[in-house]
Amino acid sequence: MTIDTEEDFDWSAPFARTGYRLDSVPALTDCQAFFESAGVAPIYLVDWPIVADDRAVAILGAARAAGRCEVGAQLHPWVTPPHDEVVSAYNSYTGNLPPDLQRAKMTALRDAIAARFGAAPTVYRAGRYGVGPDSAAMLADLGFRCDTSVRSGFDYRPGHGPDYRAMPLHPWWVETGGQRLLEMPVTTLFGGLLGPVGRWLYHRTSSNTRAAFARLGLAERIALTPEGIPAAKACAAIDLAVAARLPVLNFSFHSPSLQPGNTPYVRTDADLAAFYRWWDVVLGHLAKRGVEPTTAAAILDMAQR
Repeated sequence: MTIDTEEDFDWSAPFARTGYRLDSVPALTDCQAFFESAGVAPIYLVDWPIVADDRAVAILGAARAAGRCEVGAQLHPWVTPPHDEVVSAYNSYTGNLPPDLQRAKMTALRDAIAARFGAAPTVYRAGRYGVGPDSAAMLADLGFRCDTSVRSGFDYRPGHGPDYRAMPLHPWWVETGGQRLLEMPVTTLFGGLLGPVGRWLYHRTSSNTRAAFARLGLAERIALTPEGIPAAKACAAIDLAVAARLPVLNFSFHSPSLQPGNTPYVRTDADLAAFYRWWDVVLGHLAKRGVEPTTAAAILDMAQR
């Protein structure tokens, strides 16, 4: 369970270093309590504004100290020092930055998390899933052991980002400079009557055709997230993942969705109630299929074995 734990901002507006809010931070308390009651230890991937917020550190720090969650890093370059780049859509992907600046931001975030939470993070996600060709080597040098920036089945090139269409769903080791970094991709399945051909067709058709394929049950991309994916679809994707013998399922969502009004997925109190009902359904289905909650440390141990 990975949570992009970040500031509240207008997703439709241009990127900005200032002007964001942190109103959703108190909602982390209810989130943590919910997952604790379900026996799940979330991995909160915190970015710079969250690390700087005393309330977030108190909520997540106490849970981390008790072993009830993990704290990793998520890098939003536009709000992470040093601020040496022009704020733009292109530069919102960390992997597009000059290597020295990319490393400096990674280092600053790592050190801030270590100072505020009492332990250096070992899990990393690039904001907007924006890793680049130099990212793995830098992360390994900085002590990270697992990256979860790859969102298999997605193509971010239209917005200056990376192309993950052909990336696998199984975790894999990235060998770099005599070191190893485990890549744990965010899980996305392709369902429908067309089977494996559906994924191939999905990436070679227009958005209108994709919508028609989904309505007809021919081919559909299903990300394991409560943000925009109905619970029934997520359960169907879980069944596909079990049939494919995936060793790990990587769920994700954005922490601003924990408070109404911050994201397109949770606009009202009713939406928030539906958000938690989604988890009730999905966690129940996971239990029926014998899929157990795990942690980053356990995933790394499994991968090493």
